[in-house]
Amino acid sequence: MPDSDYREETIESYRIASEPEAMSAVIAVYSLAQNQALSATEVSEMSTSVSELAMNIVKYAQQGVITVSHLEDLTNSRQGIKVVAKDNGPGIENIAHALEENYSTGSSLGLGLPGVRRMVDEFYIESQLGSGTRVTIIKWKS
Repeated sequence: MPDSDYREETIESYRIASEPEAMSAVIAVYSLAQNQALSATEVSEMSTSVSELAMNIVKYAQQGVITVSHLEDLTNSRQGIKVVAKDNGPGIENIAHALEENYSTGSSLGLGLPGVRRMVDEFYIESQLGSGTRVTIIKWKS
């Protein structure tokens, strides 16, 4: 994340190792987004993005953590939601390929990470083979 004057308040962290745990994180983000008065479209985009990130953890890393935070950009007087999805799985061999439409190392359509990137305002990904992946997304209230 670029340096900026942010105030961040962690709301909750969710251990992700199964589909039901992934859904708990999705429901929490849905509720937080509604409570932050994001539009219906923004609520849907954040919920869908968290669902994708959580299911990637289950599918590729078996377990990880999703942390949800309220974010305030003091420089630009805006508020949003920050989600960090982190795992210690095998990592992504080629991030550029993983962000291409229709690219998949599994049996999916390859729309996940590119779709997440499209639905959020800020998207950051770090991955190292053998050490895991960390995806940070931010959605600002419009």
